[in-house]
Amino acid sequence: MNIALTSMQLNGTSRDIMICFSHLRWNFVFQRPQHLLTRAARTYDVYYWEEPVFEDIPNGFVHLTTSEEGIQILVPHIPDLQLAKAEAIQRHLLVEFLSGLSKSPSVLWYYTPMALQFSRWLSADLIVYDNMDELSAFHGAPLEVVALENEMFSKSNVVFTGGQSLYEAKKDRHTNIHPFSSSIDTSHFHKARRRESDPPDQEAIAHPRIGFFGVIDERMDMDLLSQAAERRPDWQFVMIGPVVKVDAHVLPQRGNIHWLGPKSYRELPGYLAHWDLGLMPFALNDATRFISPTKTPEFLAAGLPVLSTMIRDVVRPYGDLGLVEIIDGAEDLCTRGDMLLVRSKQEWLVRVDDHLAQNSWDHTWESMQIRMEAVSQKSALTDALEVVNV
Repeated sequence: MNIALTSMQLNGTSRDIMICFSHLRWNFVFQRPQHLLTRAARTYDVYYWEEPVFEDIPNGFVHLTTSEEGIQILVPHIPDLQLAKAEAIQRHLLVEFLSGLSKSPSVLWYYTPMALQFSRWLSADLIVYDNMDELSAFHGAPLEVVALENEMFSKSNVVFTGGQSLYEAKKDRHTNIHPFSSSIDTSHFHKARRRESDPPDQEAIAHPRIGFFGVIDERMDMDLLSQAAERRPDWQFVMIGPVVKVDAHVLPQRGNIHWLGPKSYRELPGYLAHWDLGLMPFALNDATRFISPTKTPEFLAAGLPVLSTMIRDVVRPYGDLGLVEIIDGAEDLCTRGDMLLVRSKQEWLVRVDDHLAQNSWDHTWESMQIRMEAVSQKSALTDALEVVNV
């Protein structure tokens, strides 16, 4: 197979190289991987290998672009007639890509164990598994993901989890595993408190506005949303985000539910600035059992009171601290929403800001680096002892 690399700016710097294998598109929704790897790019040359795109093309190739944050995004394109050979093709593409680098990667960072199918042969000084979600619980998850995650745990030097509940479920599967819940880029979402001009596609929507932003998929309780909109016809429910893995016909269609589609990370504060409440209407199912929603602290930093279903990593700590109202059903949602709409936010915002001050993405990345450096130091000490013993 003639494997081509397009738009390739091969590494020629002296910095260490990190390669991340992810199931998420970099330009899809700006969330945990983007926050962490943007910070990693301050010290590493970061390459972000996405899932393949299947096309009607004669040969496979890797297309590389550079994100605004300086991340090198690698997208493998594979002939659609070669689905059965996708893993082998990706392996060839990875080998070809690595041959053009000035040095071997020092860090391999995985978000999906599925990538082991074409990268398990690859070695590095440090292998990190950032287990942000329970992928096996998602709709349409490949059957082999469980076995591959077992392999991922055995290969990793350090494991991070996307929240406390996921850590508690997996803490016995690795000797060096640490929980890191969703953090916050406070300065970005603080822009919502300035209440600048309303975006054109929502300026005609009446108040009160109860808003959600994020991926709209099987994790959303559509019935809860529909019932709340029926009970409060004067409330306007503003829904922002891409619709994924669910048919559009299952989205509740009512005059006071507004599906505005996806917005960029940069645009979000402008929308949140003109909402009255934030809503996290997550279904309680296998796909949400271990989630730690990034939007929880983002809503709070924007100065928005929040209503959330009983997601464990929202109840602890946000519900327990009185920062988020935990709801049980549509009637409770409406009752608590009525209360929040008339409640003074002054004392609540003081407590919110005190809590968020301890929870930045910069601090999370620094803490992760400490764990990573500890592995490297231990490895160096082991190597030194082996030399002495020889």
